[in-house]
Amino acid sequence: MNSARDTSGHGSHCASIAAGNFAKGASHFGYAPGTAKGVPPRARIAVYKFSFSEGTFTSDLIAAMDQAVADGVDMISISYGYRFIPLYEDAISIASFGAMMKGVLVSASAGNRGPGIGCLNNGSPWILCVAAGHTDRRFAGTLTLGNGLKIRGWSLFPARAFVRDSPVIYNKTLADCKSEELLSQVPDPERTIVICDYNADEDGFGFPSQIFNINRARLKAGIFISEDPAVFTSSSFSYPGVVINKKEGKQIINYVKSSAAPTATITFQETYMDGERPAPVLARFSARGPSSSYLGIAKPDIMAPGVLILAAFPPNIFSESIQNIELSSDYELKSGTSMAAPHAAGIAAMLKGAHPEWSPSAIRSAMMTTANHLDSTQKPIREDDNMIATPLDMGAGHVDPNRALDPGLVYDATPQDYINLICSMNFTEEQFKTFARSSANYNNCSNPSADLNYPSFIALYPFSLEGNFTWLEQKFRRTLTNVGKGGATYKVKIETPKNSTVSVSPRTLVFKEKNDKQSYNLTIRYIGDSDQSRNFGSITWIEQNGNHTVRSPIVTSTIIEVWGSED
Repeated sequence: MNSARDTSGHGSHCASIAAGNFAKGASHFGYAPGTAKGVPPRARIAVYKFSFSEGTFTSDLIAAMDQAVADGVDMISISYGYRFIPLYEDAISIASFGAMMKGVLVSASAGNRGPGIGCLNNGSPWILCVAAGHTDRRFAGTLTLGNGLKIRGWSLFPARAFVRDSPVIYNKTLADCKSEELLSQVPDPERTIVICDYNADEDGFGFPSQIFNINRARLKAGIFISEDPAVFTSSSFSYPGVVINKKEGKQIINYVKSSAAPTATITFQETYMDGERPAPVLARFSARGPSSSYLGIAKPDIMAPGVLILAAFPPNIFSESIQNIELSSDYELKSGTSMAAPHAAGIAAMLKGAHPEWSPSAIRSAMMTTANHLDSTQKPIREDDNMIATPLDMGAGHVDPNRALDPGLVYDATPQDYINLICSMNFTEEQFKTFARSSANYNNCSNPSADLNYPSFIALYPFSLEGNFTWLEQKFRRTLTNVGKGGATYKVKIETPKNSTVSVSPRTLVFKEKNDKQSYNLTIRYIGDSDQSRNFGSITWIEQNGNHTVRSPIVTSTIIEVWGSED
């Protein structure tokens, strides 16, 4: 076990369960040259390693998570996962259930197998499952043409040096930059910048191969024309260059064609906040729900920053190489839901510090019901391929730490509620004991219930070739706890999914004082025809004469047997 402690204060305790040959450190919300801030600055972090060069064993994983709980951590972040196995065979699910029973929240990565349906990890009801998104931070290089035109492109080339007044060429024969041999024949290659065009529809050949060939051909630099979302999630940029879009690419090509001696200068290591593009944006690689292991809860739960996140990195491991010069760093930019889960864990630590009496379920609820499903333009969050992101892609939305501190109401659940849930799953006693760790709780199944007090809703209907869905109905009961400063009244607002009706009773909830509880019933009726697609909506409890809104996503869908298939 490795531990790090901030001596300036106690804060909350947070465990990171580490896989691989090194431990991943805490990721960060913001970055600008010289400035980096952690999510809960005074949290104490312990790191537990379970995966070694000798192998990875589920017994080690469970032992690591059990030890973290025994050591008194308040939450656990784990960037690891299993897919397409029953809950009672999933080591993370088993260990997380034990953590939940002891009051410890587990934040886990959804996985990076998107955008296919039903491909996520860590879909257990007692786990906070985290999707990954882009932020509005951009890493750039500025391209200045000989005619004075400046274009800010995307670049992660790590050197401070810049390319000055170098000749630029564009040749249709070389434009795909597929051939190292042809690129090597460019006159005076070590002084020349070449323009590489890329069509994402062509045989998968793209930026990584192009930059590799330019490197091998020993050209001065490259200008890469690409709008492939995958380019902007890679942290490897081993040769001088910038990535620009097609519109800017036309401007550069026109300049090169019309100039007798076209030149360009490129500067690197620039960081800025992009206020022009909508943010956040869901990462295409982020794994999508529902969970094939348990379809009764809509997953993932939440989205957090997970693309090009500044993460602690072992300085004794080379992080990048430039022309055979290997570089090391204390920090490296990483992409994946493995980066998003620590963000959520950090926010959970912050909430636990502010509200030590809150349960794991209350903390998750506060994060989910205050999450933002709209981007910076106040339009629905989209994927990086411009499709609208759904609750099965991003959960309740992008996490909002400040709003989560004061959610107004929470959907709480006790350990017994989760026992009631697994009692409803028709497990054998041996399967049940993988969670309960003993037979004692197996006898406490007098009230089995799959209707967990959860901050989201999913209604699944059997697939029908004839489209016989008229008036299929599912009912839910939920209880909200007032965590505001005093009494409050809330009224419901419903966004109804297509081909459904949603009714809520009562439509007004009156809380007399703090910690008062009020319940409501929600009924979803599917009245669709042959349209058997997934549909989405929400209910929002709006405080009257107050500032709190408590939003829960709704998913309606037919059960498709191919969910959970490998491809």
